[in-house]
Amino acid sequence: MTNGAIRHMALFTLKHDSGSAEAAAFLKDGEEILSAIPVVANFEVLRQISVKCDFDYGFSMEFENQEAYDAYNAHPDHQRFVRERWETEVLRFQEIDLMES
Repeated sequence: MTNGAIRHMALFTLKHDSGSAEAAAFLKDGEEILSAIPVVANFEVLRQISVKCDFDYGFSMEFENQEAYDAYNAHPDHQRFVRERWETEVLRFQEIDLMES
C-alpha cells in the first residue's frame, strides 16, 4: 500500500452454514461484482482461522485514495450488492478502513 492508499476490510458471518453452496455463491458473487468496480485493487476473499475472532469471512480491497474509496461506495454495483445480497445474507459484520501512517 502506498501512502494515501486505503485498505478496506469487511469481516462478516453469513446466515448460511460455512462451506454451504449458498455461502460459496455469496463469496463468488461478491468477488466477481465488487472486484469489477474500476477503483478496486487487490480484492481478496478470506476465511477466518483464528479462535480470537468470531467472524467467518473477510473481503479485503485497496483504494488509491479517499476519492476512489468514495467512488466505490457510491458505485451502483456496490450499492446493489449491499442492498440485494449483503443486507439479506450477512448476519453480522465489522468494517475496518486503514491507511499507512
